[in-house]
Amino acid sequence: MTDQPPSSTATPELFTWEFATNPYPAYAWLREHAPVHRTRLPSGVEAWLVTRYADAKQVLADPRLSKNPAHHGGPADARGRTGIPGERQADLMTHLLNIDPPDHTRLRRLVSKAFTPRRIAEFAPRVQELTDGLIDGFARSGSADLIHDFAFPLPIYAICDLLGVPREDQDDFRDWAGMMIRHGKAGQGGSPRGGVARSVKKMRAYLADLIHRKRAALPDTPEPLPGEDLISGLIRASDQGEHLTENEAAAMAFILLFAGFETTVNLIGNGTYALLTHPGQRARLESSLAAGERGLLDTGVEELLRYDGPVELATWRFATRALSVGGQEIAAGDPVLVVLAAADRDPERFADPEVLDLGRRDNQHLGYGHGIHYCLGAPLARLEGRTALATLLTRLPDLRLAVEPADLRWRGGLIMRGLRTLPVEFTPVP
Repeated sequence: MTDQPPSSTATPELFTWEFATNPYPAYAWLREHAPVHRTRLPSGVEAWLVTRYADAKQVLADPRLSKNPAHHGGPADARGRTGIPGERQADLMTHLLNIDPPDHTRLRRLVSKAFTPRRIAEFAPRVQELTDGLIDGFARSGSADLIHDFAFPLPIYAICDLLGVPREDQDDFRDWAGMMIRHGKAGQGGSPRGGVARSVKKMRAYLADLIHRKRAALPDTPEPLPGEDLISGLIRASDQGEHLTENEAAAMAFILLFAGFETTVNLIGNGTYALLTHPGQRARLESSLAAGERGLLDTGVEELLRYDGPVELATWRFATRALSVGGQEIAAGDPVLVVLAAADRDPERFADPEVLDLGRRDNQHLGYGHGIHYCLGAPLARLEGRTALATLLTRLPDLRLAVEPADLRWRGGLIMRGLRTLPVEFTPVP
C-alpha cells in the first residue's frame, strides 16, 4: 500500500471503499492543491474539508466556528444529518460536541473532575485488570479477532466503570455500542442509520432509569464520597444548584460513553496493526519494554495517534459569520470539517510525516483536537492504549497477522477511522 499522492491533477475521489482503506494519498493531494476543499459528503450535505496543519489548528480554536448544529445554514433535513443518529429524537443533544460557551464551559467543568491525572492514575489498576482478563479469554486458543475480543470491550467496560454502570448491566452497553459500530455511520451523516438510532434510544431509556435509581440511593452529604462514580457526581451537582438538568446529565453520560469507546477501539486496533506491519518499530518497543523502560511506550502511543489515529475528521463545526481559512472564503452557516488525518501528516509541520517513528519527539499532533473542545477523555484513552499495547506485546510475543494486510477491511465513514476486524495468531498461552 503506497502513501504517495495521486499524480493526476484531477481531484481524487473521496469516501469510496478504496479511499477508506488508505485515504492518505488523497489527503496529500488536497493539502497541496485544495487545502480548504468544498465537497458533497455521502449524506448529501456539503461541507468544507480543512487539510493543512496550520489551518486545522486555527479552525479548531476559532470561536467564529460553532459546535451547535442550529448554526448550520442548510435546510432542516441537512441539519439532522450532521450529528449522532437518534440523539435529537432521544433528547440527547445537550452534550459537549453540540454546544458552545458558556454552556460548554459549565458542563465541561462538571465532568472534568473524572479525568484528572490523579483520578486516571487511580484507575490504572482496573484498566490493567480488564486488559489481562480479556487476554485470558483468548490466550489459550492461539488466535483472536483483536477488535471484537479485545479492543472493543476494553474501553466499553472501562468507561462504564467510571460512569457507574453496574457490572451486571455493562454487557447491554456493549451490545448497544456494537450496534452503533456495525450499523451506523455514527456521527458521519451517512444512511441508513436506523440501527444506531435504535441503540441510542435504548441507551437513553436506560440512562434515565439509572439516574433515577442513583438519585434515590445517593447519600445526603454535601461533598462527594471517595471513589464516587461520574453519574452520581453529576446528580450531586444538579441537586446542589449547578443548574444541570436531567437531560443534560443523561446527554453527558451518553456522549462520554459514545465518544469514549470508539476512539479507544481504533487507537488500540490501528496501533496494533501499525506495529504488526512495522517490525522494526515493534522490535524497538519490545526491547524497551523488556528493559523496563516506559519512555518509548509514551512517545510511541503519541506517534500512533499521529500516524494513523482513531479520529479521521474532527466533529462538525458551523461558521457563525463569514470568515477566511487558508485563503478560502467560507460563508456564514457553512459546515466545516477539520481532517485530522491530513493535518497530522503535513510535511510543513512534521519531518518525514509518512514514516512511523515511535521515538518522535516534536509531535504536537491534533489526534485529540485542540482548543476548548480538546478531547476530555484523552488521558483515559492514552492509559488504555499504553496498557493494551504493552500487555499484548509482553504476553503474546509472537503475535502476528492471520491474513494479508490487503485482506483487511476498514469501516467506511467520515469521523472515525478503524478496522472492521483484526485477525491475529500466536502461540497458545496456558
